[in-house]
Amino acid sequence: MAGEWSPSVRRVQEEILARGLAFEILELKASTRTAQEAAQAVGCQVAQIVKSLIFKGAHSGEPILILASGSNRVNEKKVGEIIGEPIGKADADFVKEKTGFSIGGVPPLAHRERLRTYIDETLLGHPCLWAAAGTPNAVFRLTPSDLLRITEGRVISIQ
Repeated sequence: MAGEWSPSVRRVQEEILARGLAFEILELKASTRTAQEAAQAVGCQVAQIVKSLIFKGAHSGEPILILASGSNRVNEKKVGEIIGEPIGKADADFVKEKTGFSIGGVPPLAHRERLRTYIDETLLGHPCLWAAAGTPNAVFRLTPSDLLRITEGRVISIQ
């Protein structure tokens, strides 16, 4: 029930509703912290899991959100060339400060600040996707077009 949700999950749900959408958030007993755990918990392929990864611009210090397929790794050098600045993985404190969420539960929306967002092109090849909803055991289902709409991210090759 929504009244029993953590503040993080409530924040994601409120943002979803504010955008006129109606994604159902599932809070599971099983962990969804990793892409593999999330796929097992919801019964989908690992490739259908949206990993919300926060990187830090090497020159700007700006947070950069990469929404990657659960089966893919980010080629930091290639992505840096695409976006015009080298990137490095952000630490847990930076992620929490910039998004308001802890690693393992970062959703693709409802962050503390607007993030420059890039979407792994391979996510667009699936009929449905699953993304974190604010905690390491909360997820929601959406389509690739929903992901594009809620993030206004730029589609790129991350590998």
